Amino acid sequence: MALHPEIARILASLPAPPDGPLDPAGMRAAEEAQVPAIEQRLPLHSVEDTVARTPTGEVPVRTYASTGAADGVLVYFHGGAFFLGSLDTHDHVARSLAKETGFTVVSVGYRRAPEAAFPAGLRDCYAAVRWAAEHWDGAALAVAGDSSGGTFAAAVAAMAHDEGFDRITHQVLYYPSLDLDFDVDRYASLRENAVGYGLETAGLKPFNAFYLESGADPADPLVSPIKRADLTGLPPALIVTAQHDPLRDEGELYGRRLKDAGVDATVRRYAGAGHGFVQHFSRIPEYHRVFEETAAFLRSRS
Repeated sequence: MALHPEIARILASLPAPPDGPLDPAGMRAAEEAQVPAIEQRLPLHSVEDTVARTPTGEVPVRTYASTGAADGVLVYFHGGAFFLGSLDTHDHVARSLAKETGFTVVSVGYRRAPEAAFPAGLRDCYAAVRWAAEHWDGAALAVAGDSSGGTFAAAVAAMAHDEGFDRITHQVLYYPSLDLDFDVDRYASLRENAVGYGLETAGLKPFNAFYLESGADPADPLVSPIKRADLTGLPPALIVTAQHDPLRDEGELYGRRLKDAGVDATVRRYAGAGHGFVQHFSRIPEYHRVFEETAAFLRSRS
């Protein structure tokens, strides 16, 4: 299937990226300028900014509830190549997750590269999960993330397993970045979807350079979760990939490896979509159903 026409139209209208090195401050400001006003956002029962006080420090979080009695807790890590994204830029994603799943959603404002060196952001995410487990009762405790947030979700699930923290019941990975070795010969999708679909293969190295240059080693399974040798014992996974995403094949391979290790793993490829569709194009009905599918996954394995 070709790229969805609405996505193709938007991509065609975007200006060419400026030449020269990436400017984190400028790119963040441009993202924040696109955030809708509060009154234009999906209304929920409650939305609250607070701080998770953890052994690693204070972590800003925003909690969302669609009803007064939640079915579980979902801790969400936003994407943005480890240096972009925020509680505000992904507020609409967290709101949709809360509405469709019925879970309390805890969105994590983790520290970002290049200001915070590895593993600061990952530690914030893990600490926020442990904090959420202490503050909410219930049988279900899920982690979820999109793109680099999916990296963190997978890594947090592995950290919890290794530390004997068995409370995480689900992991939801939206087009995750699971292999930060960007050799174009590693996955066919890196060549097949290299140009013209939003995220381009040539952009992977410069966009992730802030994280990698901060001390994140692509050979480390906490940086590239697909490099973890033993996947047994990890929580059930829903892995969402996009047809026209350079990262598609590593996500689908990770799903197969989880299944081979005896983990209950579901992989869903969204036709006509490119990387980032949950953040940028979930207003399109056929892509909004990713939240409904997430809800069904959480319910069926609770």
